[in-house]
Amino acid sequence: MSGLKGQDSTYIPVIDISTADEQTGHDLVDAVVQSGFVFIKSKGLGVDAQTINRMFEISCAFFESPQEDKERCKMHTNNRGWTRMGEEVLDEKLGDPKEGFNFGEFVNGEAQQPLTPSLQAHEAECSHFADLCRSLCLRLLELFAVGLNIDPLQGGSSWFSSRHDASKGPSGTILRLLYYPALPSSSQTSTIRAGAHSDYGSLTLLFRLPSQSGLEILTTSNTWMPVPVLPNGTENDPFPPILVNIGDLLSYWTNGLLKSTMHRVVFPSKEEAEDRYSMAYFFHPCKDTKLVSVPSEMVTARGKAGNQGQVLTAMEHLKGRLAATYGWGTEEQKV
Repeated sequence: MSGLKGQDSTYIPVIDISTADEQTGHDLVDAVVQSGFVFIKSKGLGVDAQTINRMFEISCAFFESPQEDKERCKMHTNNRGWTRMGEEVLDEKLGDPKEGFNFGEFVNGEAQQPLTPSLQAHEAECSHFADLCRSLCLRLLELFAVGLNIDPLQGGSSWFSSRHDASKGPSGTILRLLYYPALPSSSQTSTIRAGAHSDYGSLTLLFRLPSQSGLEILTTSNTWMPVPVLPNGTENDPFPPILVNIGDLLSYWTNGLLKSTMHRVVFPSKEEAEDRYSMAYFFHPCKDTKLVSVPSEMVTARGKAGNQGQVLTAMEHLKGRLAATYGWGTEEQKV
């Protein structure tokens, strides 16, 4: 296990999950207990550089689409579709200066939402990429379960993955395309491109272009640390390391042992100013999944006290977070 050290004690390991064994599971748990983030190597598991670059080409073409095409796909309270500049508010009074497009779950290779012509032409490729991300997340969840030594009589290695089984019902899983336009320094009212937040689901896979930094994570000493796009020496890997972070739900399930870390995106220096593109796959469990503590002695011994109040479902948690982000209120939302 190798890794990256930041300006303080925060450490982002690089772990190879192409071989799924007990040691890999323990390494993953140790990694995210410390920082909530980990780079994974996944040679042979489908998410190669060519596939990632192709998705960025599709994303760039979408954001260059005519405004009227994007307007026909604008997001409603189902958390699917296009968001305009400033629509998403994470931790700033002003909305984030970015655009986004959320794909919900695909069914038999087809998106269950309106698409622009540019996305319709590549629907199959987008669906395939989402499938690859899903498979990768399921592998990670099984490894985390192994690393936590979850009681085999109560689910063992499938404790997490069984709660993300698409055959049991829909979820809030989202494949998101993001575009942060370069802004003249005279028009910037903040140094922030995406406000500080934790992620709402179980796991997030994050994909970025090599030259486009800006992601920062909040360290244990309450300072912001930049995260490199790729670990040193991996820039030309055919299967580039993928950045993974723990979401709120894995943190809930493990009583905070697995860390859902605050992170943000900042504008680069004036010399590095350019349009920024990224993609994120937000993996969520089935909607009715209850956020109860996992049956793990490790979690009992090392986690915080479990939730003693009302037990939320995955969808109740998601609705609350989306309402705060987009100002949708607390009325019943169809997600």
